[in-house]
Amino acid sequence: MPPSRWRCLINGEARADVDSRDRGLSYGDGLFETIAVRSGRPCCWLDHLDRLALGAARLRLPLPSPARLKAEAARLVEGVEVGTLKMIITRGPSARGYRLPAQPQPTRILFVDERLDDQGHAMTDPSRDPRTEQGVQVRLCDTRLGLNPQLAGLKHLNRLEQVLARAEWADPGIDEGLMLDAEGALVCGTMSNLILITDVGLETPLIDRCGVAGTARAQLLRIAVASGYQVRERRLGLDDLLRAQGALLTNALVGIWPIRSFEGQEVDLSGLPWPLIEQVQTRLMQPESDW
Repeated sequence: MPPSRWRCLINGEARADVDSRDRGLSYGDGLFETIAVRSGRPCCWLDHLDRLALGAARLRLPLPSPARLKAEAARLVEGVEVGTLKMIITRGPSARGYRLPAQPQPTRILFVDERLDDQGHAMTDPSRDPRTEQGVQVRLCDTRLGLNPQLAGLKHLNRLEQVLARAEWADPGIDEGLMLDAEGALVCGTMSNLILITDVGLETPLIDRCGVAGTARAQLLRIAVASGYQVRERRLGLDDLLRAQGALLTNALVGIWPIRSFEGQEVDLSGLPWPLIEQVQTRLMQPESDW
């Protein structure tokens, strides 16, 4: 991991401790967003706020105002040239048991990791991730995703399936693992969404039974449609991946990674829609102008 500098706000205060009764710790009762930071500003801020609001409505989780989140985020990202902002909203502390508190007092945790260079100085000129052009090696995970339509798409705090899947390999040459659901449908990577390039256009797994509806995935699909590509969301299997002309992984922090090797089988990258990839990559790593 590259060196970084970390600072945190909890409920607007510069501290790093939370109540031991917090429901985020006890039950994973909350949501989070992980946001790229460039030139002292977050990238795709409104996309992340929109997903946070959708998740909060589904969980009946009270949210702080967008203005408060923005003000606290601005305190943290100021002067950060390259980094990551994470926002965690939990339902706050409560008595023991699953029953929702009658008057929840949500906990909001915002922290930023500022990327440093090898000398420990703030990075001022972020290097482009070579994997965007060269592609990545990917494996298939044994750990499967359980089916729960009520939580599908949400960036909730329960990530144990992804933790177990990521624990399946230690080879630094493997960049990501793909995950199936309990019925064998292809869903996503441990930290990414999947896009297939086919004769039809772009195809991506439905996120209606499990998985996270990624903000980078949404950006890619929107830009693809605006650029004239046919886009389909449907149930996909491993055979669809193996028949595809190519495949992309999307993530808000890395942008787009083409898959160049799956389970040791090389994939030709020449047929990928490189102008679209470049356009989306630029958009994903572009700091908000109105901040």
